[in-house]
Amino acid sequence: MSTLLEAAAYTAEGTRRRNAVRLPAEPFDGVVNEPVLHQAVKTFLANQRQGTAKTKTRSFVTGGNQKPWKQKGTGRARQGSIRSPLWPGGGTAFGPIPRDYRMGLPKKMRHLALRSAYSARAQEQAVFVVEPLLFEAPKTRRMVALLDAMDLAGQKVLILTHGDNRNVQLSARNIPDVVVRRYQDANPYEVLRASAVVIEEPALGVLEAGADLGDAPARQVKPKAAAETAPARKAARKAPAGKAKAAPAKKVPAKAAAKKPAAKKTTAKAAPKAKPKKPSRKKD
Repeated sequence: MSTLLEAAAYTAEGTRRRNAVRLPAEPFDGVVNEPVLHQAVKTFLANQRQGTAKTKTRSFVTGGNQKPWKQKGTGRARQGSIRSPLWPGGGTAFGPIPRDYRMGLPKKMRHLALRSAYSARAQEQAVFVVEPLLFEAPKTRRMVALLDAMDLAGQKVLILTHGDNRNVQLSARNIPDVVVRRYQDANPYEVLRASAVVIEEPALGVLEAGADLGDAPARQVKPKAAAETAPARKAARKAPAGKAKAAPAKKVPAKAAAKKPAAKKTTAKAAPKAKPKKPSRKKD
């Protein structure tokens, strides 16, 4: 059962309009089929693989044409080639070989997955409708200002344009995590990967006014304390070195008078005592 979903609407300068807009029932029907979404994402990621990884088996490694030593009598384990997977420099067993990872998805499943992705983002209030982006020339600064005004700076944003808009694509090319696609070229993976989906209003057709969102909240301006102190730091660095005050000389403490080593007291050594003679045991 489909439900009416709404999205916030913005001007081309990033100012939020008072009333939201009702999203069309096709593709925003409000039904999210998770198994089909999983299959669509898996198919998309598999189709991005090149499949060129390759390793050499023992038959492709140079050398190893003869037996390294005789079968018996050496006491060592029997070996038939030095290019065995067990040897350093040998072949790789069961390694990857070039193959095609491409997977298919029926057309009805592709359409269902895209509708589910759109509905999931709309239910999370992550879909925004913006007036046509008429850039006279590519300007990254203008695109950054638009995203900043919509409070989407630093997020993963998917911008879906109504037809080819080369200037918008070039303006967002140097901004990280910002992708620009035509509305008809969107795929479920990019819709789910983005934190916010911005769609040009003409791509969705004529939209009806939705709920009253009230006045847009005032934006908080970040203090620029660091930017104001930067000129002062530069001026301090450019100050002439001649006017710098001389550092006060360090006071060297006076060396204490060297003390003479005290004379060692000499004491007269006592004369060694004479040892008593042992009586002789000789008999007269």
